Amino acid sequence: MFALGFFLLTGLVCQSLGQYDYYDQYYVPSAPLEEPSSPHCSQECECPFSFPTAMYCNGRDLKFIPIVPSGIKYLYLQDNHIEEIKAGVFDNATDLRWLILDNNNITSDKINGGTIDKLKKLEKLHFSNNRLTKPPSSLSKSLDELKLIGNQLSSFPANTLSGMENLTTLHLSKNKLTTESITGAFKSLKSLVLLDVSENKLKKLPSGVPPSLLMLYADHNDIDGIPNGYLAKLPALQYLRVSHNKLVDSGIPAGVFNVSSLLELDLSFNKLKSIPEISESLEHLYLQVNEINKFDLANICKFSSPVNYSRLRTLRLDGNNITHRSLPDDTANCLRQASEIIFD
Repeated sequence: MFALGFFLLTGLVCQSLGQYDYYDQYYVPSAPLEEPSSPHCSQECECPFSFPTAMYCNGRDLKFIPIVPSGIKYLYLQDNHIEEIKAGVFDNATDLRWLILDNNNITSDKINGGTIDKLKKLEKLHFSNNRLTKPPSSLSKSLDELKLIGNQLSSFPANTLSGMENLTTLHLSKNKLTTESITGAFKSLKSLVLLDVSENKLKKLPSGVPPSLLMLYADHNDIDGIPNGYLAKLPALQYLRVSHNKLVDSGIPAGVFNVSSLLELDLSFNKLKSIPEISESLEHLYLQVNEINKFDLANICKFSSPVNYSRLRTLRLDGNNITHRSLPDDTANCLRQASEIIFD
């Protein structure tokens, strides 16, 4: 019992509420300080000689997008008061690769034709924290990253991402999207690795998600169940976060989470009464603040032996109706790699 007591003690003294660090919404390099700007640059912005293909217009209280000169590939327009993308501003910017528009006041009806849709070489479009009600249309097929966090998206036409075979990262969190509004939206994305639909109005996990997916974040929605066989269709999935939803035991089919690829599963802040069946390869399981009243060791380890045991390193059970006294006698053999088990 020494090993069991050791890791229980470790877990009991670890009461940190933060289980993982969320990604930054965006990272944008700043313009080099005290460096002359190219004479070809728009007067409202900076185009450093040391980075001649970048134009920095961020944080300058702009209400419009200045004309972008030819040769610019990286355009930073975040943290302004821009309300409209007028026709012609990108006519010379046919080589633009990055367009950063976060933290402005742009609405969907103020994105004029012949602007973003002309940027056929665009690879990254950051359009978070604006006032969009629908995504921009006719986007570049070269996009590998699209961020639309913190808008007012309520519709997402199924053809929005059509043909985007290079898209790897898609952030749609903090919008007003429903399950119906994203139906068919992801079916053509052959390279998608990360999909974030957290903080929306989904009642189900998104359908038609490509098998390339590595990370799926659906926290803070109204999801009450997981479709049978859902994860079996995602053989590369390693991180699934469905915290702060309405999951109940009857909505969790037997073995739905028992897939060998999964490394992290977050089901915290739901209404589960039992520990769901998981794979022995899972490393992090977050079940805090549910209604769990028994410790189902068989759902973690079918049986324990020198070569059969759980790879769980983190198990959070705080905010439930069990304590460390609820652990079965064979827990130490099953959870021999656990370094953090947290109860209340």
